[in-house]
Amino acid sequence: MKKLIWMAAAAVCAASGRELTHTAHYENVLGTSLELRIGAASPEAARRAEAAVLGEIQRQSRILSAYDPQSEFSRWLRTAGGPVRVSPELFEVLGLFDRWRAQSGGALSAAAETIGRVWKTAAAQQRLPSPEEISAVALAGKAHWRLDAGRQTAERLDAAPLALNSFAKSYIASRASDAAPRAGGVSRVTVNLGGDLVVRGGPQEVVIADPLSDAENAAPIARLTVRDGAVATSGNYRRRVSIGGQWYSHIVDPRTGLPAGHVLSATVVAKNAADAGALATALNVVPVEEAAKLAAKAPGAEFMLISSSGKRVTSPGWTALEMPAAEAAGATAAKAAKTAADVWAPGFEPTISVELSRFDGQPYRRPFVAVWVEDQDRLPVRTLALWFDKARWLPDLKQWYRGERLRSLGEGNALAATVSSATRPPGKYTLKRPGRQGGESGPLHGVH
Repeated sequence: MKKLIWMAAAAVCAASGRELTHTAHYENVLGTSLELRIGAASPEAARRAEAAVLGEIQRQSRILSAYDPQSEFSRWLRTAGGPVRVSPELFEVLGLFDRWRAQSGGALSAAAETIGRVWKTAAAQQRLPSPEEISAVALAGKAHWRLDAGRQTAERLDAAPLALNSFAKSYIASRASDAAPRAGGVSRVTVNLGGDLVVRGGPQEVVIADPLSDAENAAPIARLTVRDGAVATSGNYRRRVSIGGQWYSHIVDPRTGLPAGHVLSATVVAKNAADAGALATALNVVPVEEAAKLAAKAPGAEFMLISSSGKRVTSPGWTALEMPAAEAAGATAAKAAKTAADVWAPGFEPTISVELSRFDGQPYRRPFVAVWVEDQDRLPVRTLALWFDKARWLPDLKQWYRGERLRSLGEGNALAATVSSATRPPGKYTLKRPGRQGGESGPLHGVH
């Protein structure tokens, strides 16, 4: 049925004879960022679809959030003593956790929250958890609820802290993307929630962030073309904890109570968003040699792992998703040419951190931002970052817009691809300044 809806939506846009691409960026949505791309027949249709997506994200959050004390899930966590009738969405997600807990041999569990709290507390005190603390949470992989499909009820079996973190974000992105065509006049949509994304229609170019170079403008480790599917990336490179100068992954193995550190990043492409999200987390936990066997439990799923040693491991069908060879060769040649022109000392690479203000914890649109390099005469010579939604508003970035070379760079490719990465915190971005090229010696400048 969903496929028929999208085919009908595409036919409507084709009949109109034109299509526009509407983009929007938000911060502090489900504790991360939101990127939205909509192909629509008119600006009005795009705005309706955007409102529908945002409304569905908010509705799903009120059901599934473990951080909102008034969400349905949080209220259910406070129940005891018998089965409770729950919404279809909460029942479905709890059932999916049961399924993936069983299929992963306990590597995926909503009770990973229990272990995470132990490690966060220990990190705040700059100590390792005691053996007693570890042993107390090592059984988090067991069942923590009982479902009754006939009555649509869920019964709590213990008081363990729980959170639906592993793939709820992907599930919500899927439900939100399905809300877009109901607004009418929409042929395609991409919903990217902090690096986990769903594409309806397409094609959509998706780049995979390099876990060893986590800047917004760093070269990706892969470029994919995705049509009607989901991409999820999970890794330990953005939310690790430091204890005694040693970094530990925030992704934990529910079977042992220990952080999972043998994989830096796992990316999964699948038709079903919940499968992609669940596998991306689980593949950080299970041994690398077991990855293919586990991924086979989600039909059509493909994956790419980056091990702690930097080794790339992919499923047999992964290469079919990547850019055509000619385009990849062009990107490699461009990167090689840039590297040849770099003149920074080895190991030296300046970085720029950008942190946006928060507004009472509410979602808000990301502002327009330009970051660029100037030469010794204060003339702009290179754009490092350009954030905008509509090209007609670029002249409002007056200092940046005066540089013709910067305009040609920014307008041509700033919005071509969407990025899959480990979940980012809201409003926090890192940029890097690549090695200097001819004529670059001046300071960095930015304008909002």
